[in-house]
Amino acid sequence: MNANPTPQDRSAGPVTGWWTEAAIYQIYPRSFADSDGDGIGDLPGITARLDHLVELGVDALWLSPFYPSPQADAGYDVADYRDVDPIFGTLADADKLIAGARSRGLRVIVDLVPNHTSSAHRWFTAALAAGAGSPERDRYIFRDGLGPAGDRPPNDWQSVFGGPAWTRVTDADGRPGQWYLHLFDSGQPDLNWDNPQVREEFLDVLRFWLDRGVDGFRVDVAHGLIKQADLADWREPQEILSGNEIDKPRPPMWDQDGVHEIYRDWRRVLDSYDGERILVAEAWVEPAERLARYVRPDEMHQAFNFEYLLASWTAPAQYAVITRSLEATDAVGAPTTWVLSNHDVVRHASRLGLPVGGGRPNGIGIGDPQPDAALGLRRARAATLLMLALPGSAYLYQGEELGLPEHTTMPDEARQDPTWARSGHTQRGRDGCRVPIPWEADAPSYGFGPTDARWLPQPPLWAEYALDRQRGVPGSTYELYRTALRLRREHGLGRGTLQWRESGDEVLSFRNGGLTVLTNFGDAAVPVPAGAEVVAASATLTDDGRVPTDVTVWVRG
Repeated sequence: MNANPTPQDRSAGPVTGWWTEAAIYQIYPRSFADSDGDGIGDLPGITARLDHLVELGVDALWLSPFYPSPQADAGYDVADYRDVDPIFGTLADADKLIAGARSRGLRVIVDLVPNHTSSAHRWFTAALAAGAGSPERDRYIFRDGLGPAGDRPPNDWQSVFGGPAWTRVTDADGRPGQWYLHLFDSGQPDLNWDNPQVREEFLDVLRFWLDRGVDGFRVDVAHGLIKQADLADWREPQEILSGNEIDKPRPPMWDQDGVHEIYRDWRRVLDSYDGERILVAEAWVEPAERLARYVRPDEMHQAFNFEYLLASWTAPAQYAVITRSLEATDAVGAPTTWVLSNHDVVRHASRLGLPVGGGRPNGIGIGDPQPDAALGLRRARAATLLMLALPGSAYLYQGEELGLPEHTTMPDEARQDPTWARSGHTQRGRDGCRVPIPWEADAPSYGFGPTDARWLPQPPLWAEYALDRQRGVPGSTYELYRTALRLRREHGLGRGTLQWRESGDEVLSFRNGGLTVLTNFGDAAVPVPAGAEVVAASATLTDDGRVPTDVTVWVRG
């Protein structure tokens, strides 16, 4: 880490393609727009709101799962990879959405969940019926239990959601049988990716959606498909983040080298289609050098930079993670993919309102330490303006353009995330970032749908964040995002080159695309470069034109 940066060149790499500099907007279908008033967002609702994405200025949208599912984990338990769940619409609705996006110049990325299926998937039903040692069971990870009666799990692995990662089944004769692995909910049995049928099935799923016109896939838990062959015990706490140093043993369930062969096969399928289709890795992998392996030239195109998302709000920490990230992806000729919020983490407008250097909460609820809302939004706006100036691609999570905070006072009885139950009510989970977003301050469900129905409760303060309260209002978070995205495109920041400027350990500053970017982390206001023109600022400057604390500016000249 260098707390006192010196000028040095960092670029997003030599690869060209729309994804290398794109701004991509994540839509969580349940919570974006409800067309029929049942309280759950749907595909027709998304189609009706596509013009919002055009007005905002993004290049593409990513849809979280909309496949048939028992909804044990909000759709990440997929029962059929080639259809649409009736709560979201039909395959015809998906086709209309893809066509509607394309007609507006927007690309569409869909979620793919290959680590596990739903326990309602036809394969798992067949596995239960077929019994131990069958070809049907070999598609999943079934093992005999330990002990004389086989009544202990095959190893000590824990579910990411809490509790054991193994569930014992009951055989057809009513006696206890084998155990199956589920790194997440018990309704999400892990697939056995050493089975050729599993590999062929997903190649066919890729082709199914590519043939319907999608532009790519965000791959859920991309670092988890291959497990260490001996399923050895892991005596450390279970986390989805691999978190290993490059020369230390990796957890046996994460970031195994065998995953890369899978993605090389997938890449060959995508490359056989016209139109630059892409693969995006959700891989919670550290350090950056390990993550960069997922975006080598013959594998994926993007990998979310979660180390950046988790970095502390200090100049040294931000400098270090940006530098490491660009160096690692440059080494494999790939762009860096920046992200601050998504459907799995506390929204950054709230996360950054917590004390710097504290732990990352898995949800915030009644009785928990509450973030400073004003401070959080101030820092979130500064962080976003900083992120959008970096070379590479950027992902935005629905509602962050409105400055939405986490719903931190949601009644516990309303929570639906399996983490809440499986953790014994110790981790509140992800519901707080998944609340339906507000479009109109004075409409039912704040314009989310035509009725007051909503699958998760919205807080009363949602009215002040509604789109119709911010559109056209100078200084609003929405207009800040629109301005930043326009300038990002006009100045070619995504494909630019970052050059650090000497700035001390309380200010971060660099040049890119003819602009100087400055973020003030210190207590005292700092001047902009002499003679420079401010073209964007995350908050109002002082009366004498200085940059206050927790503010980012873009200046020209």
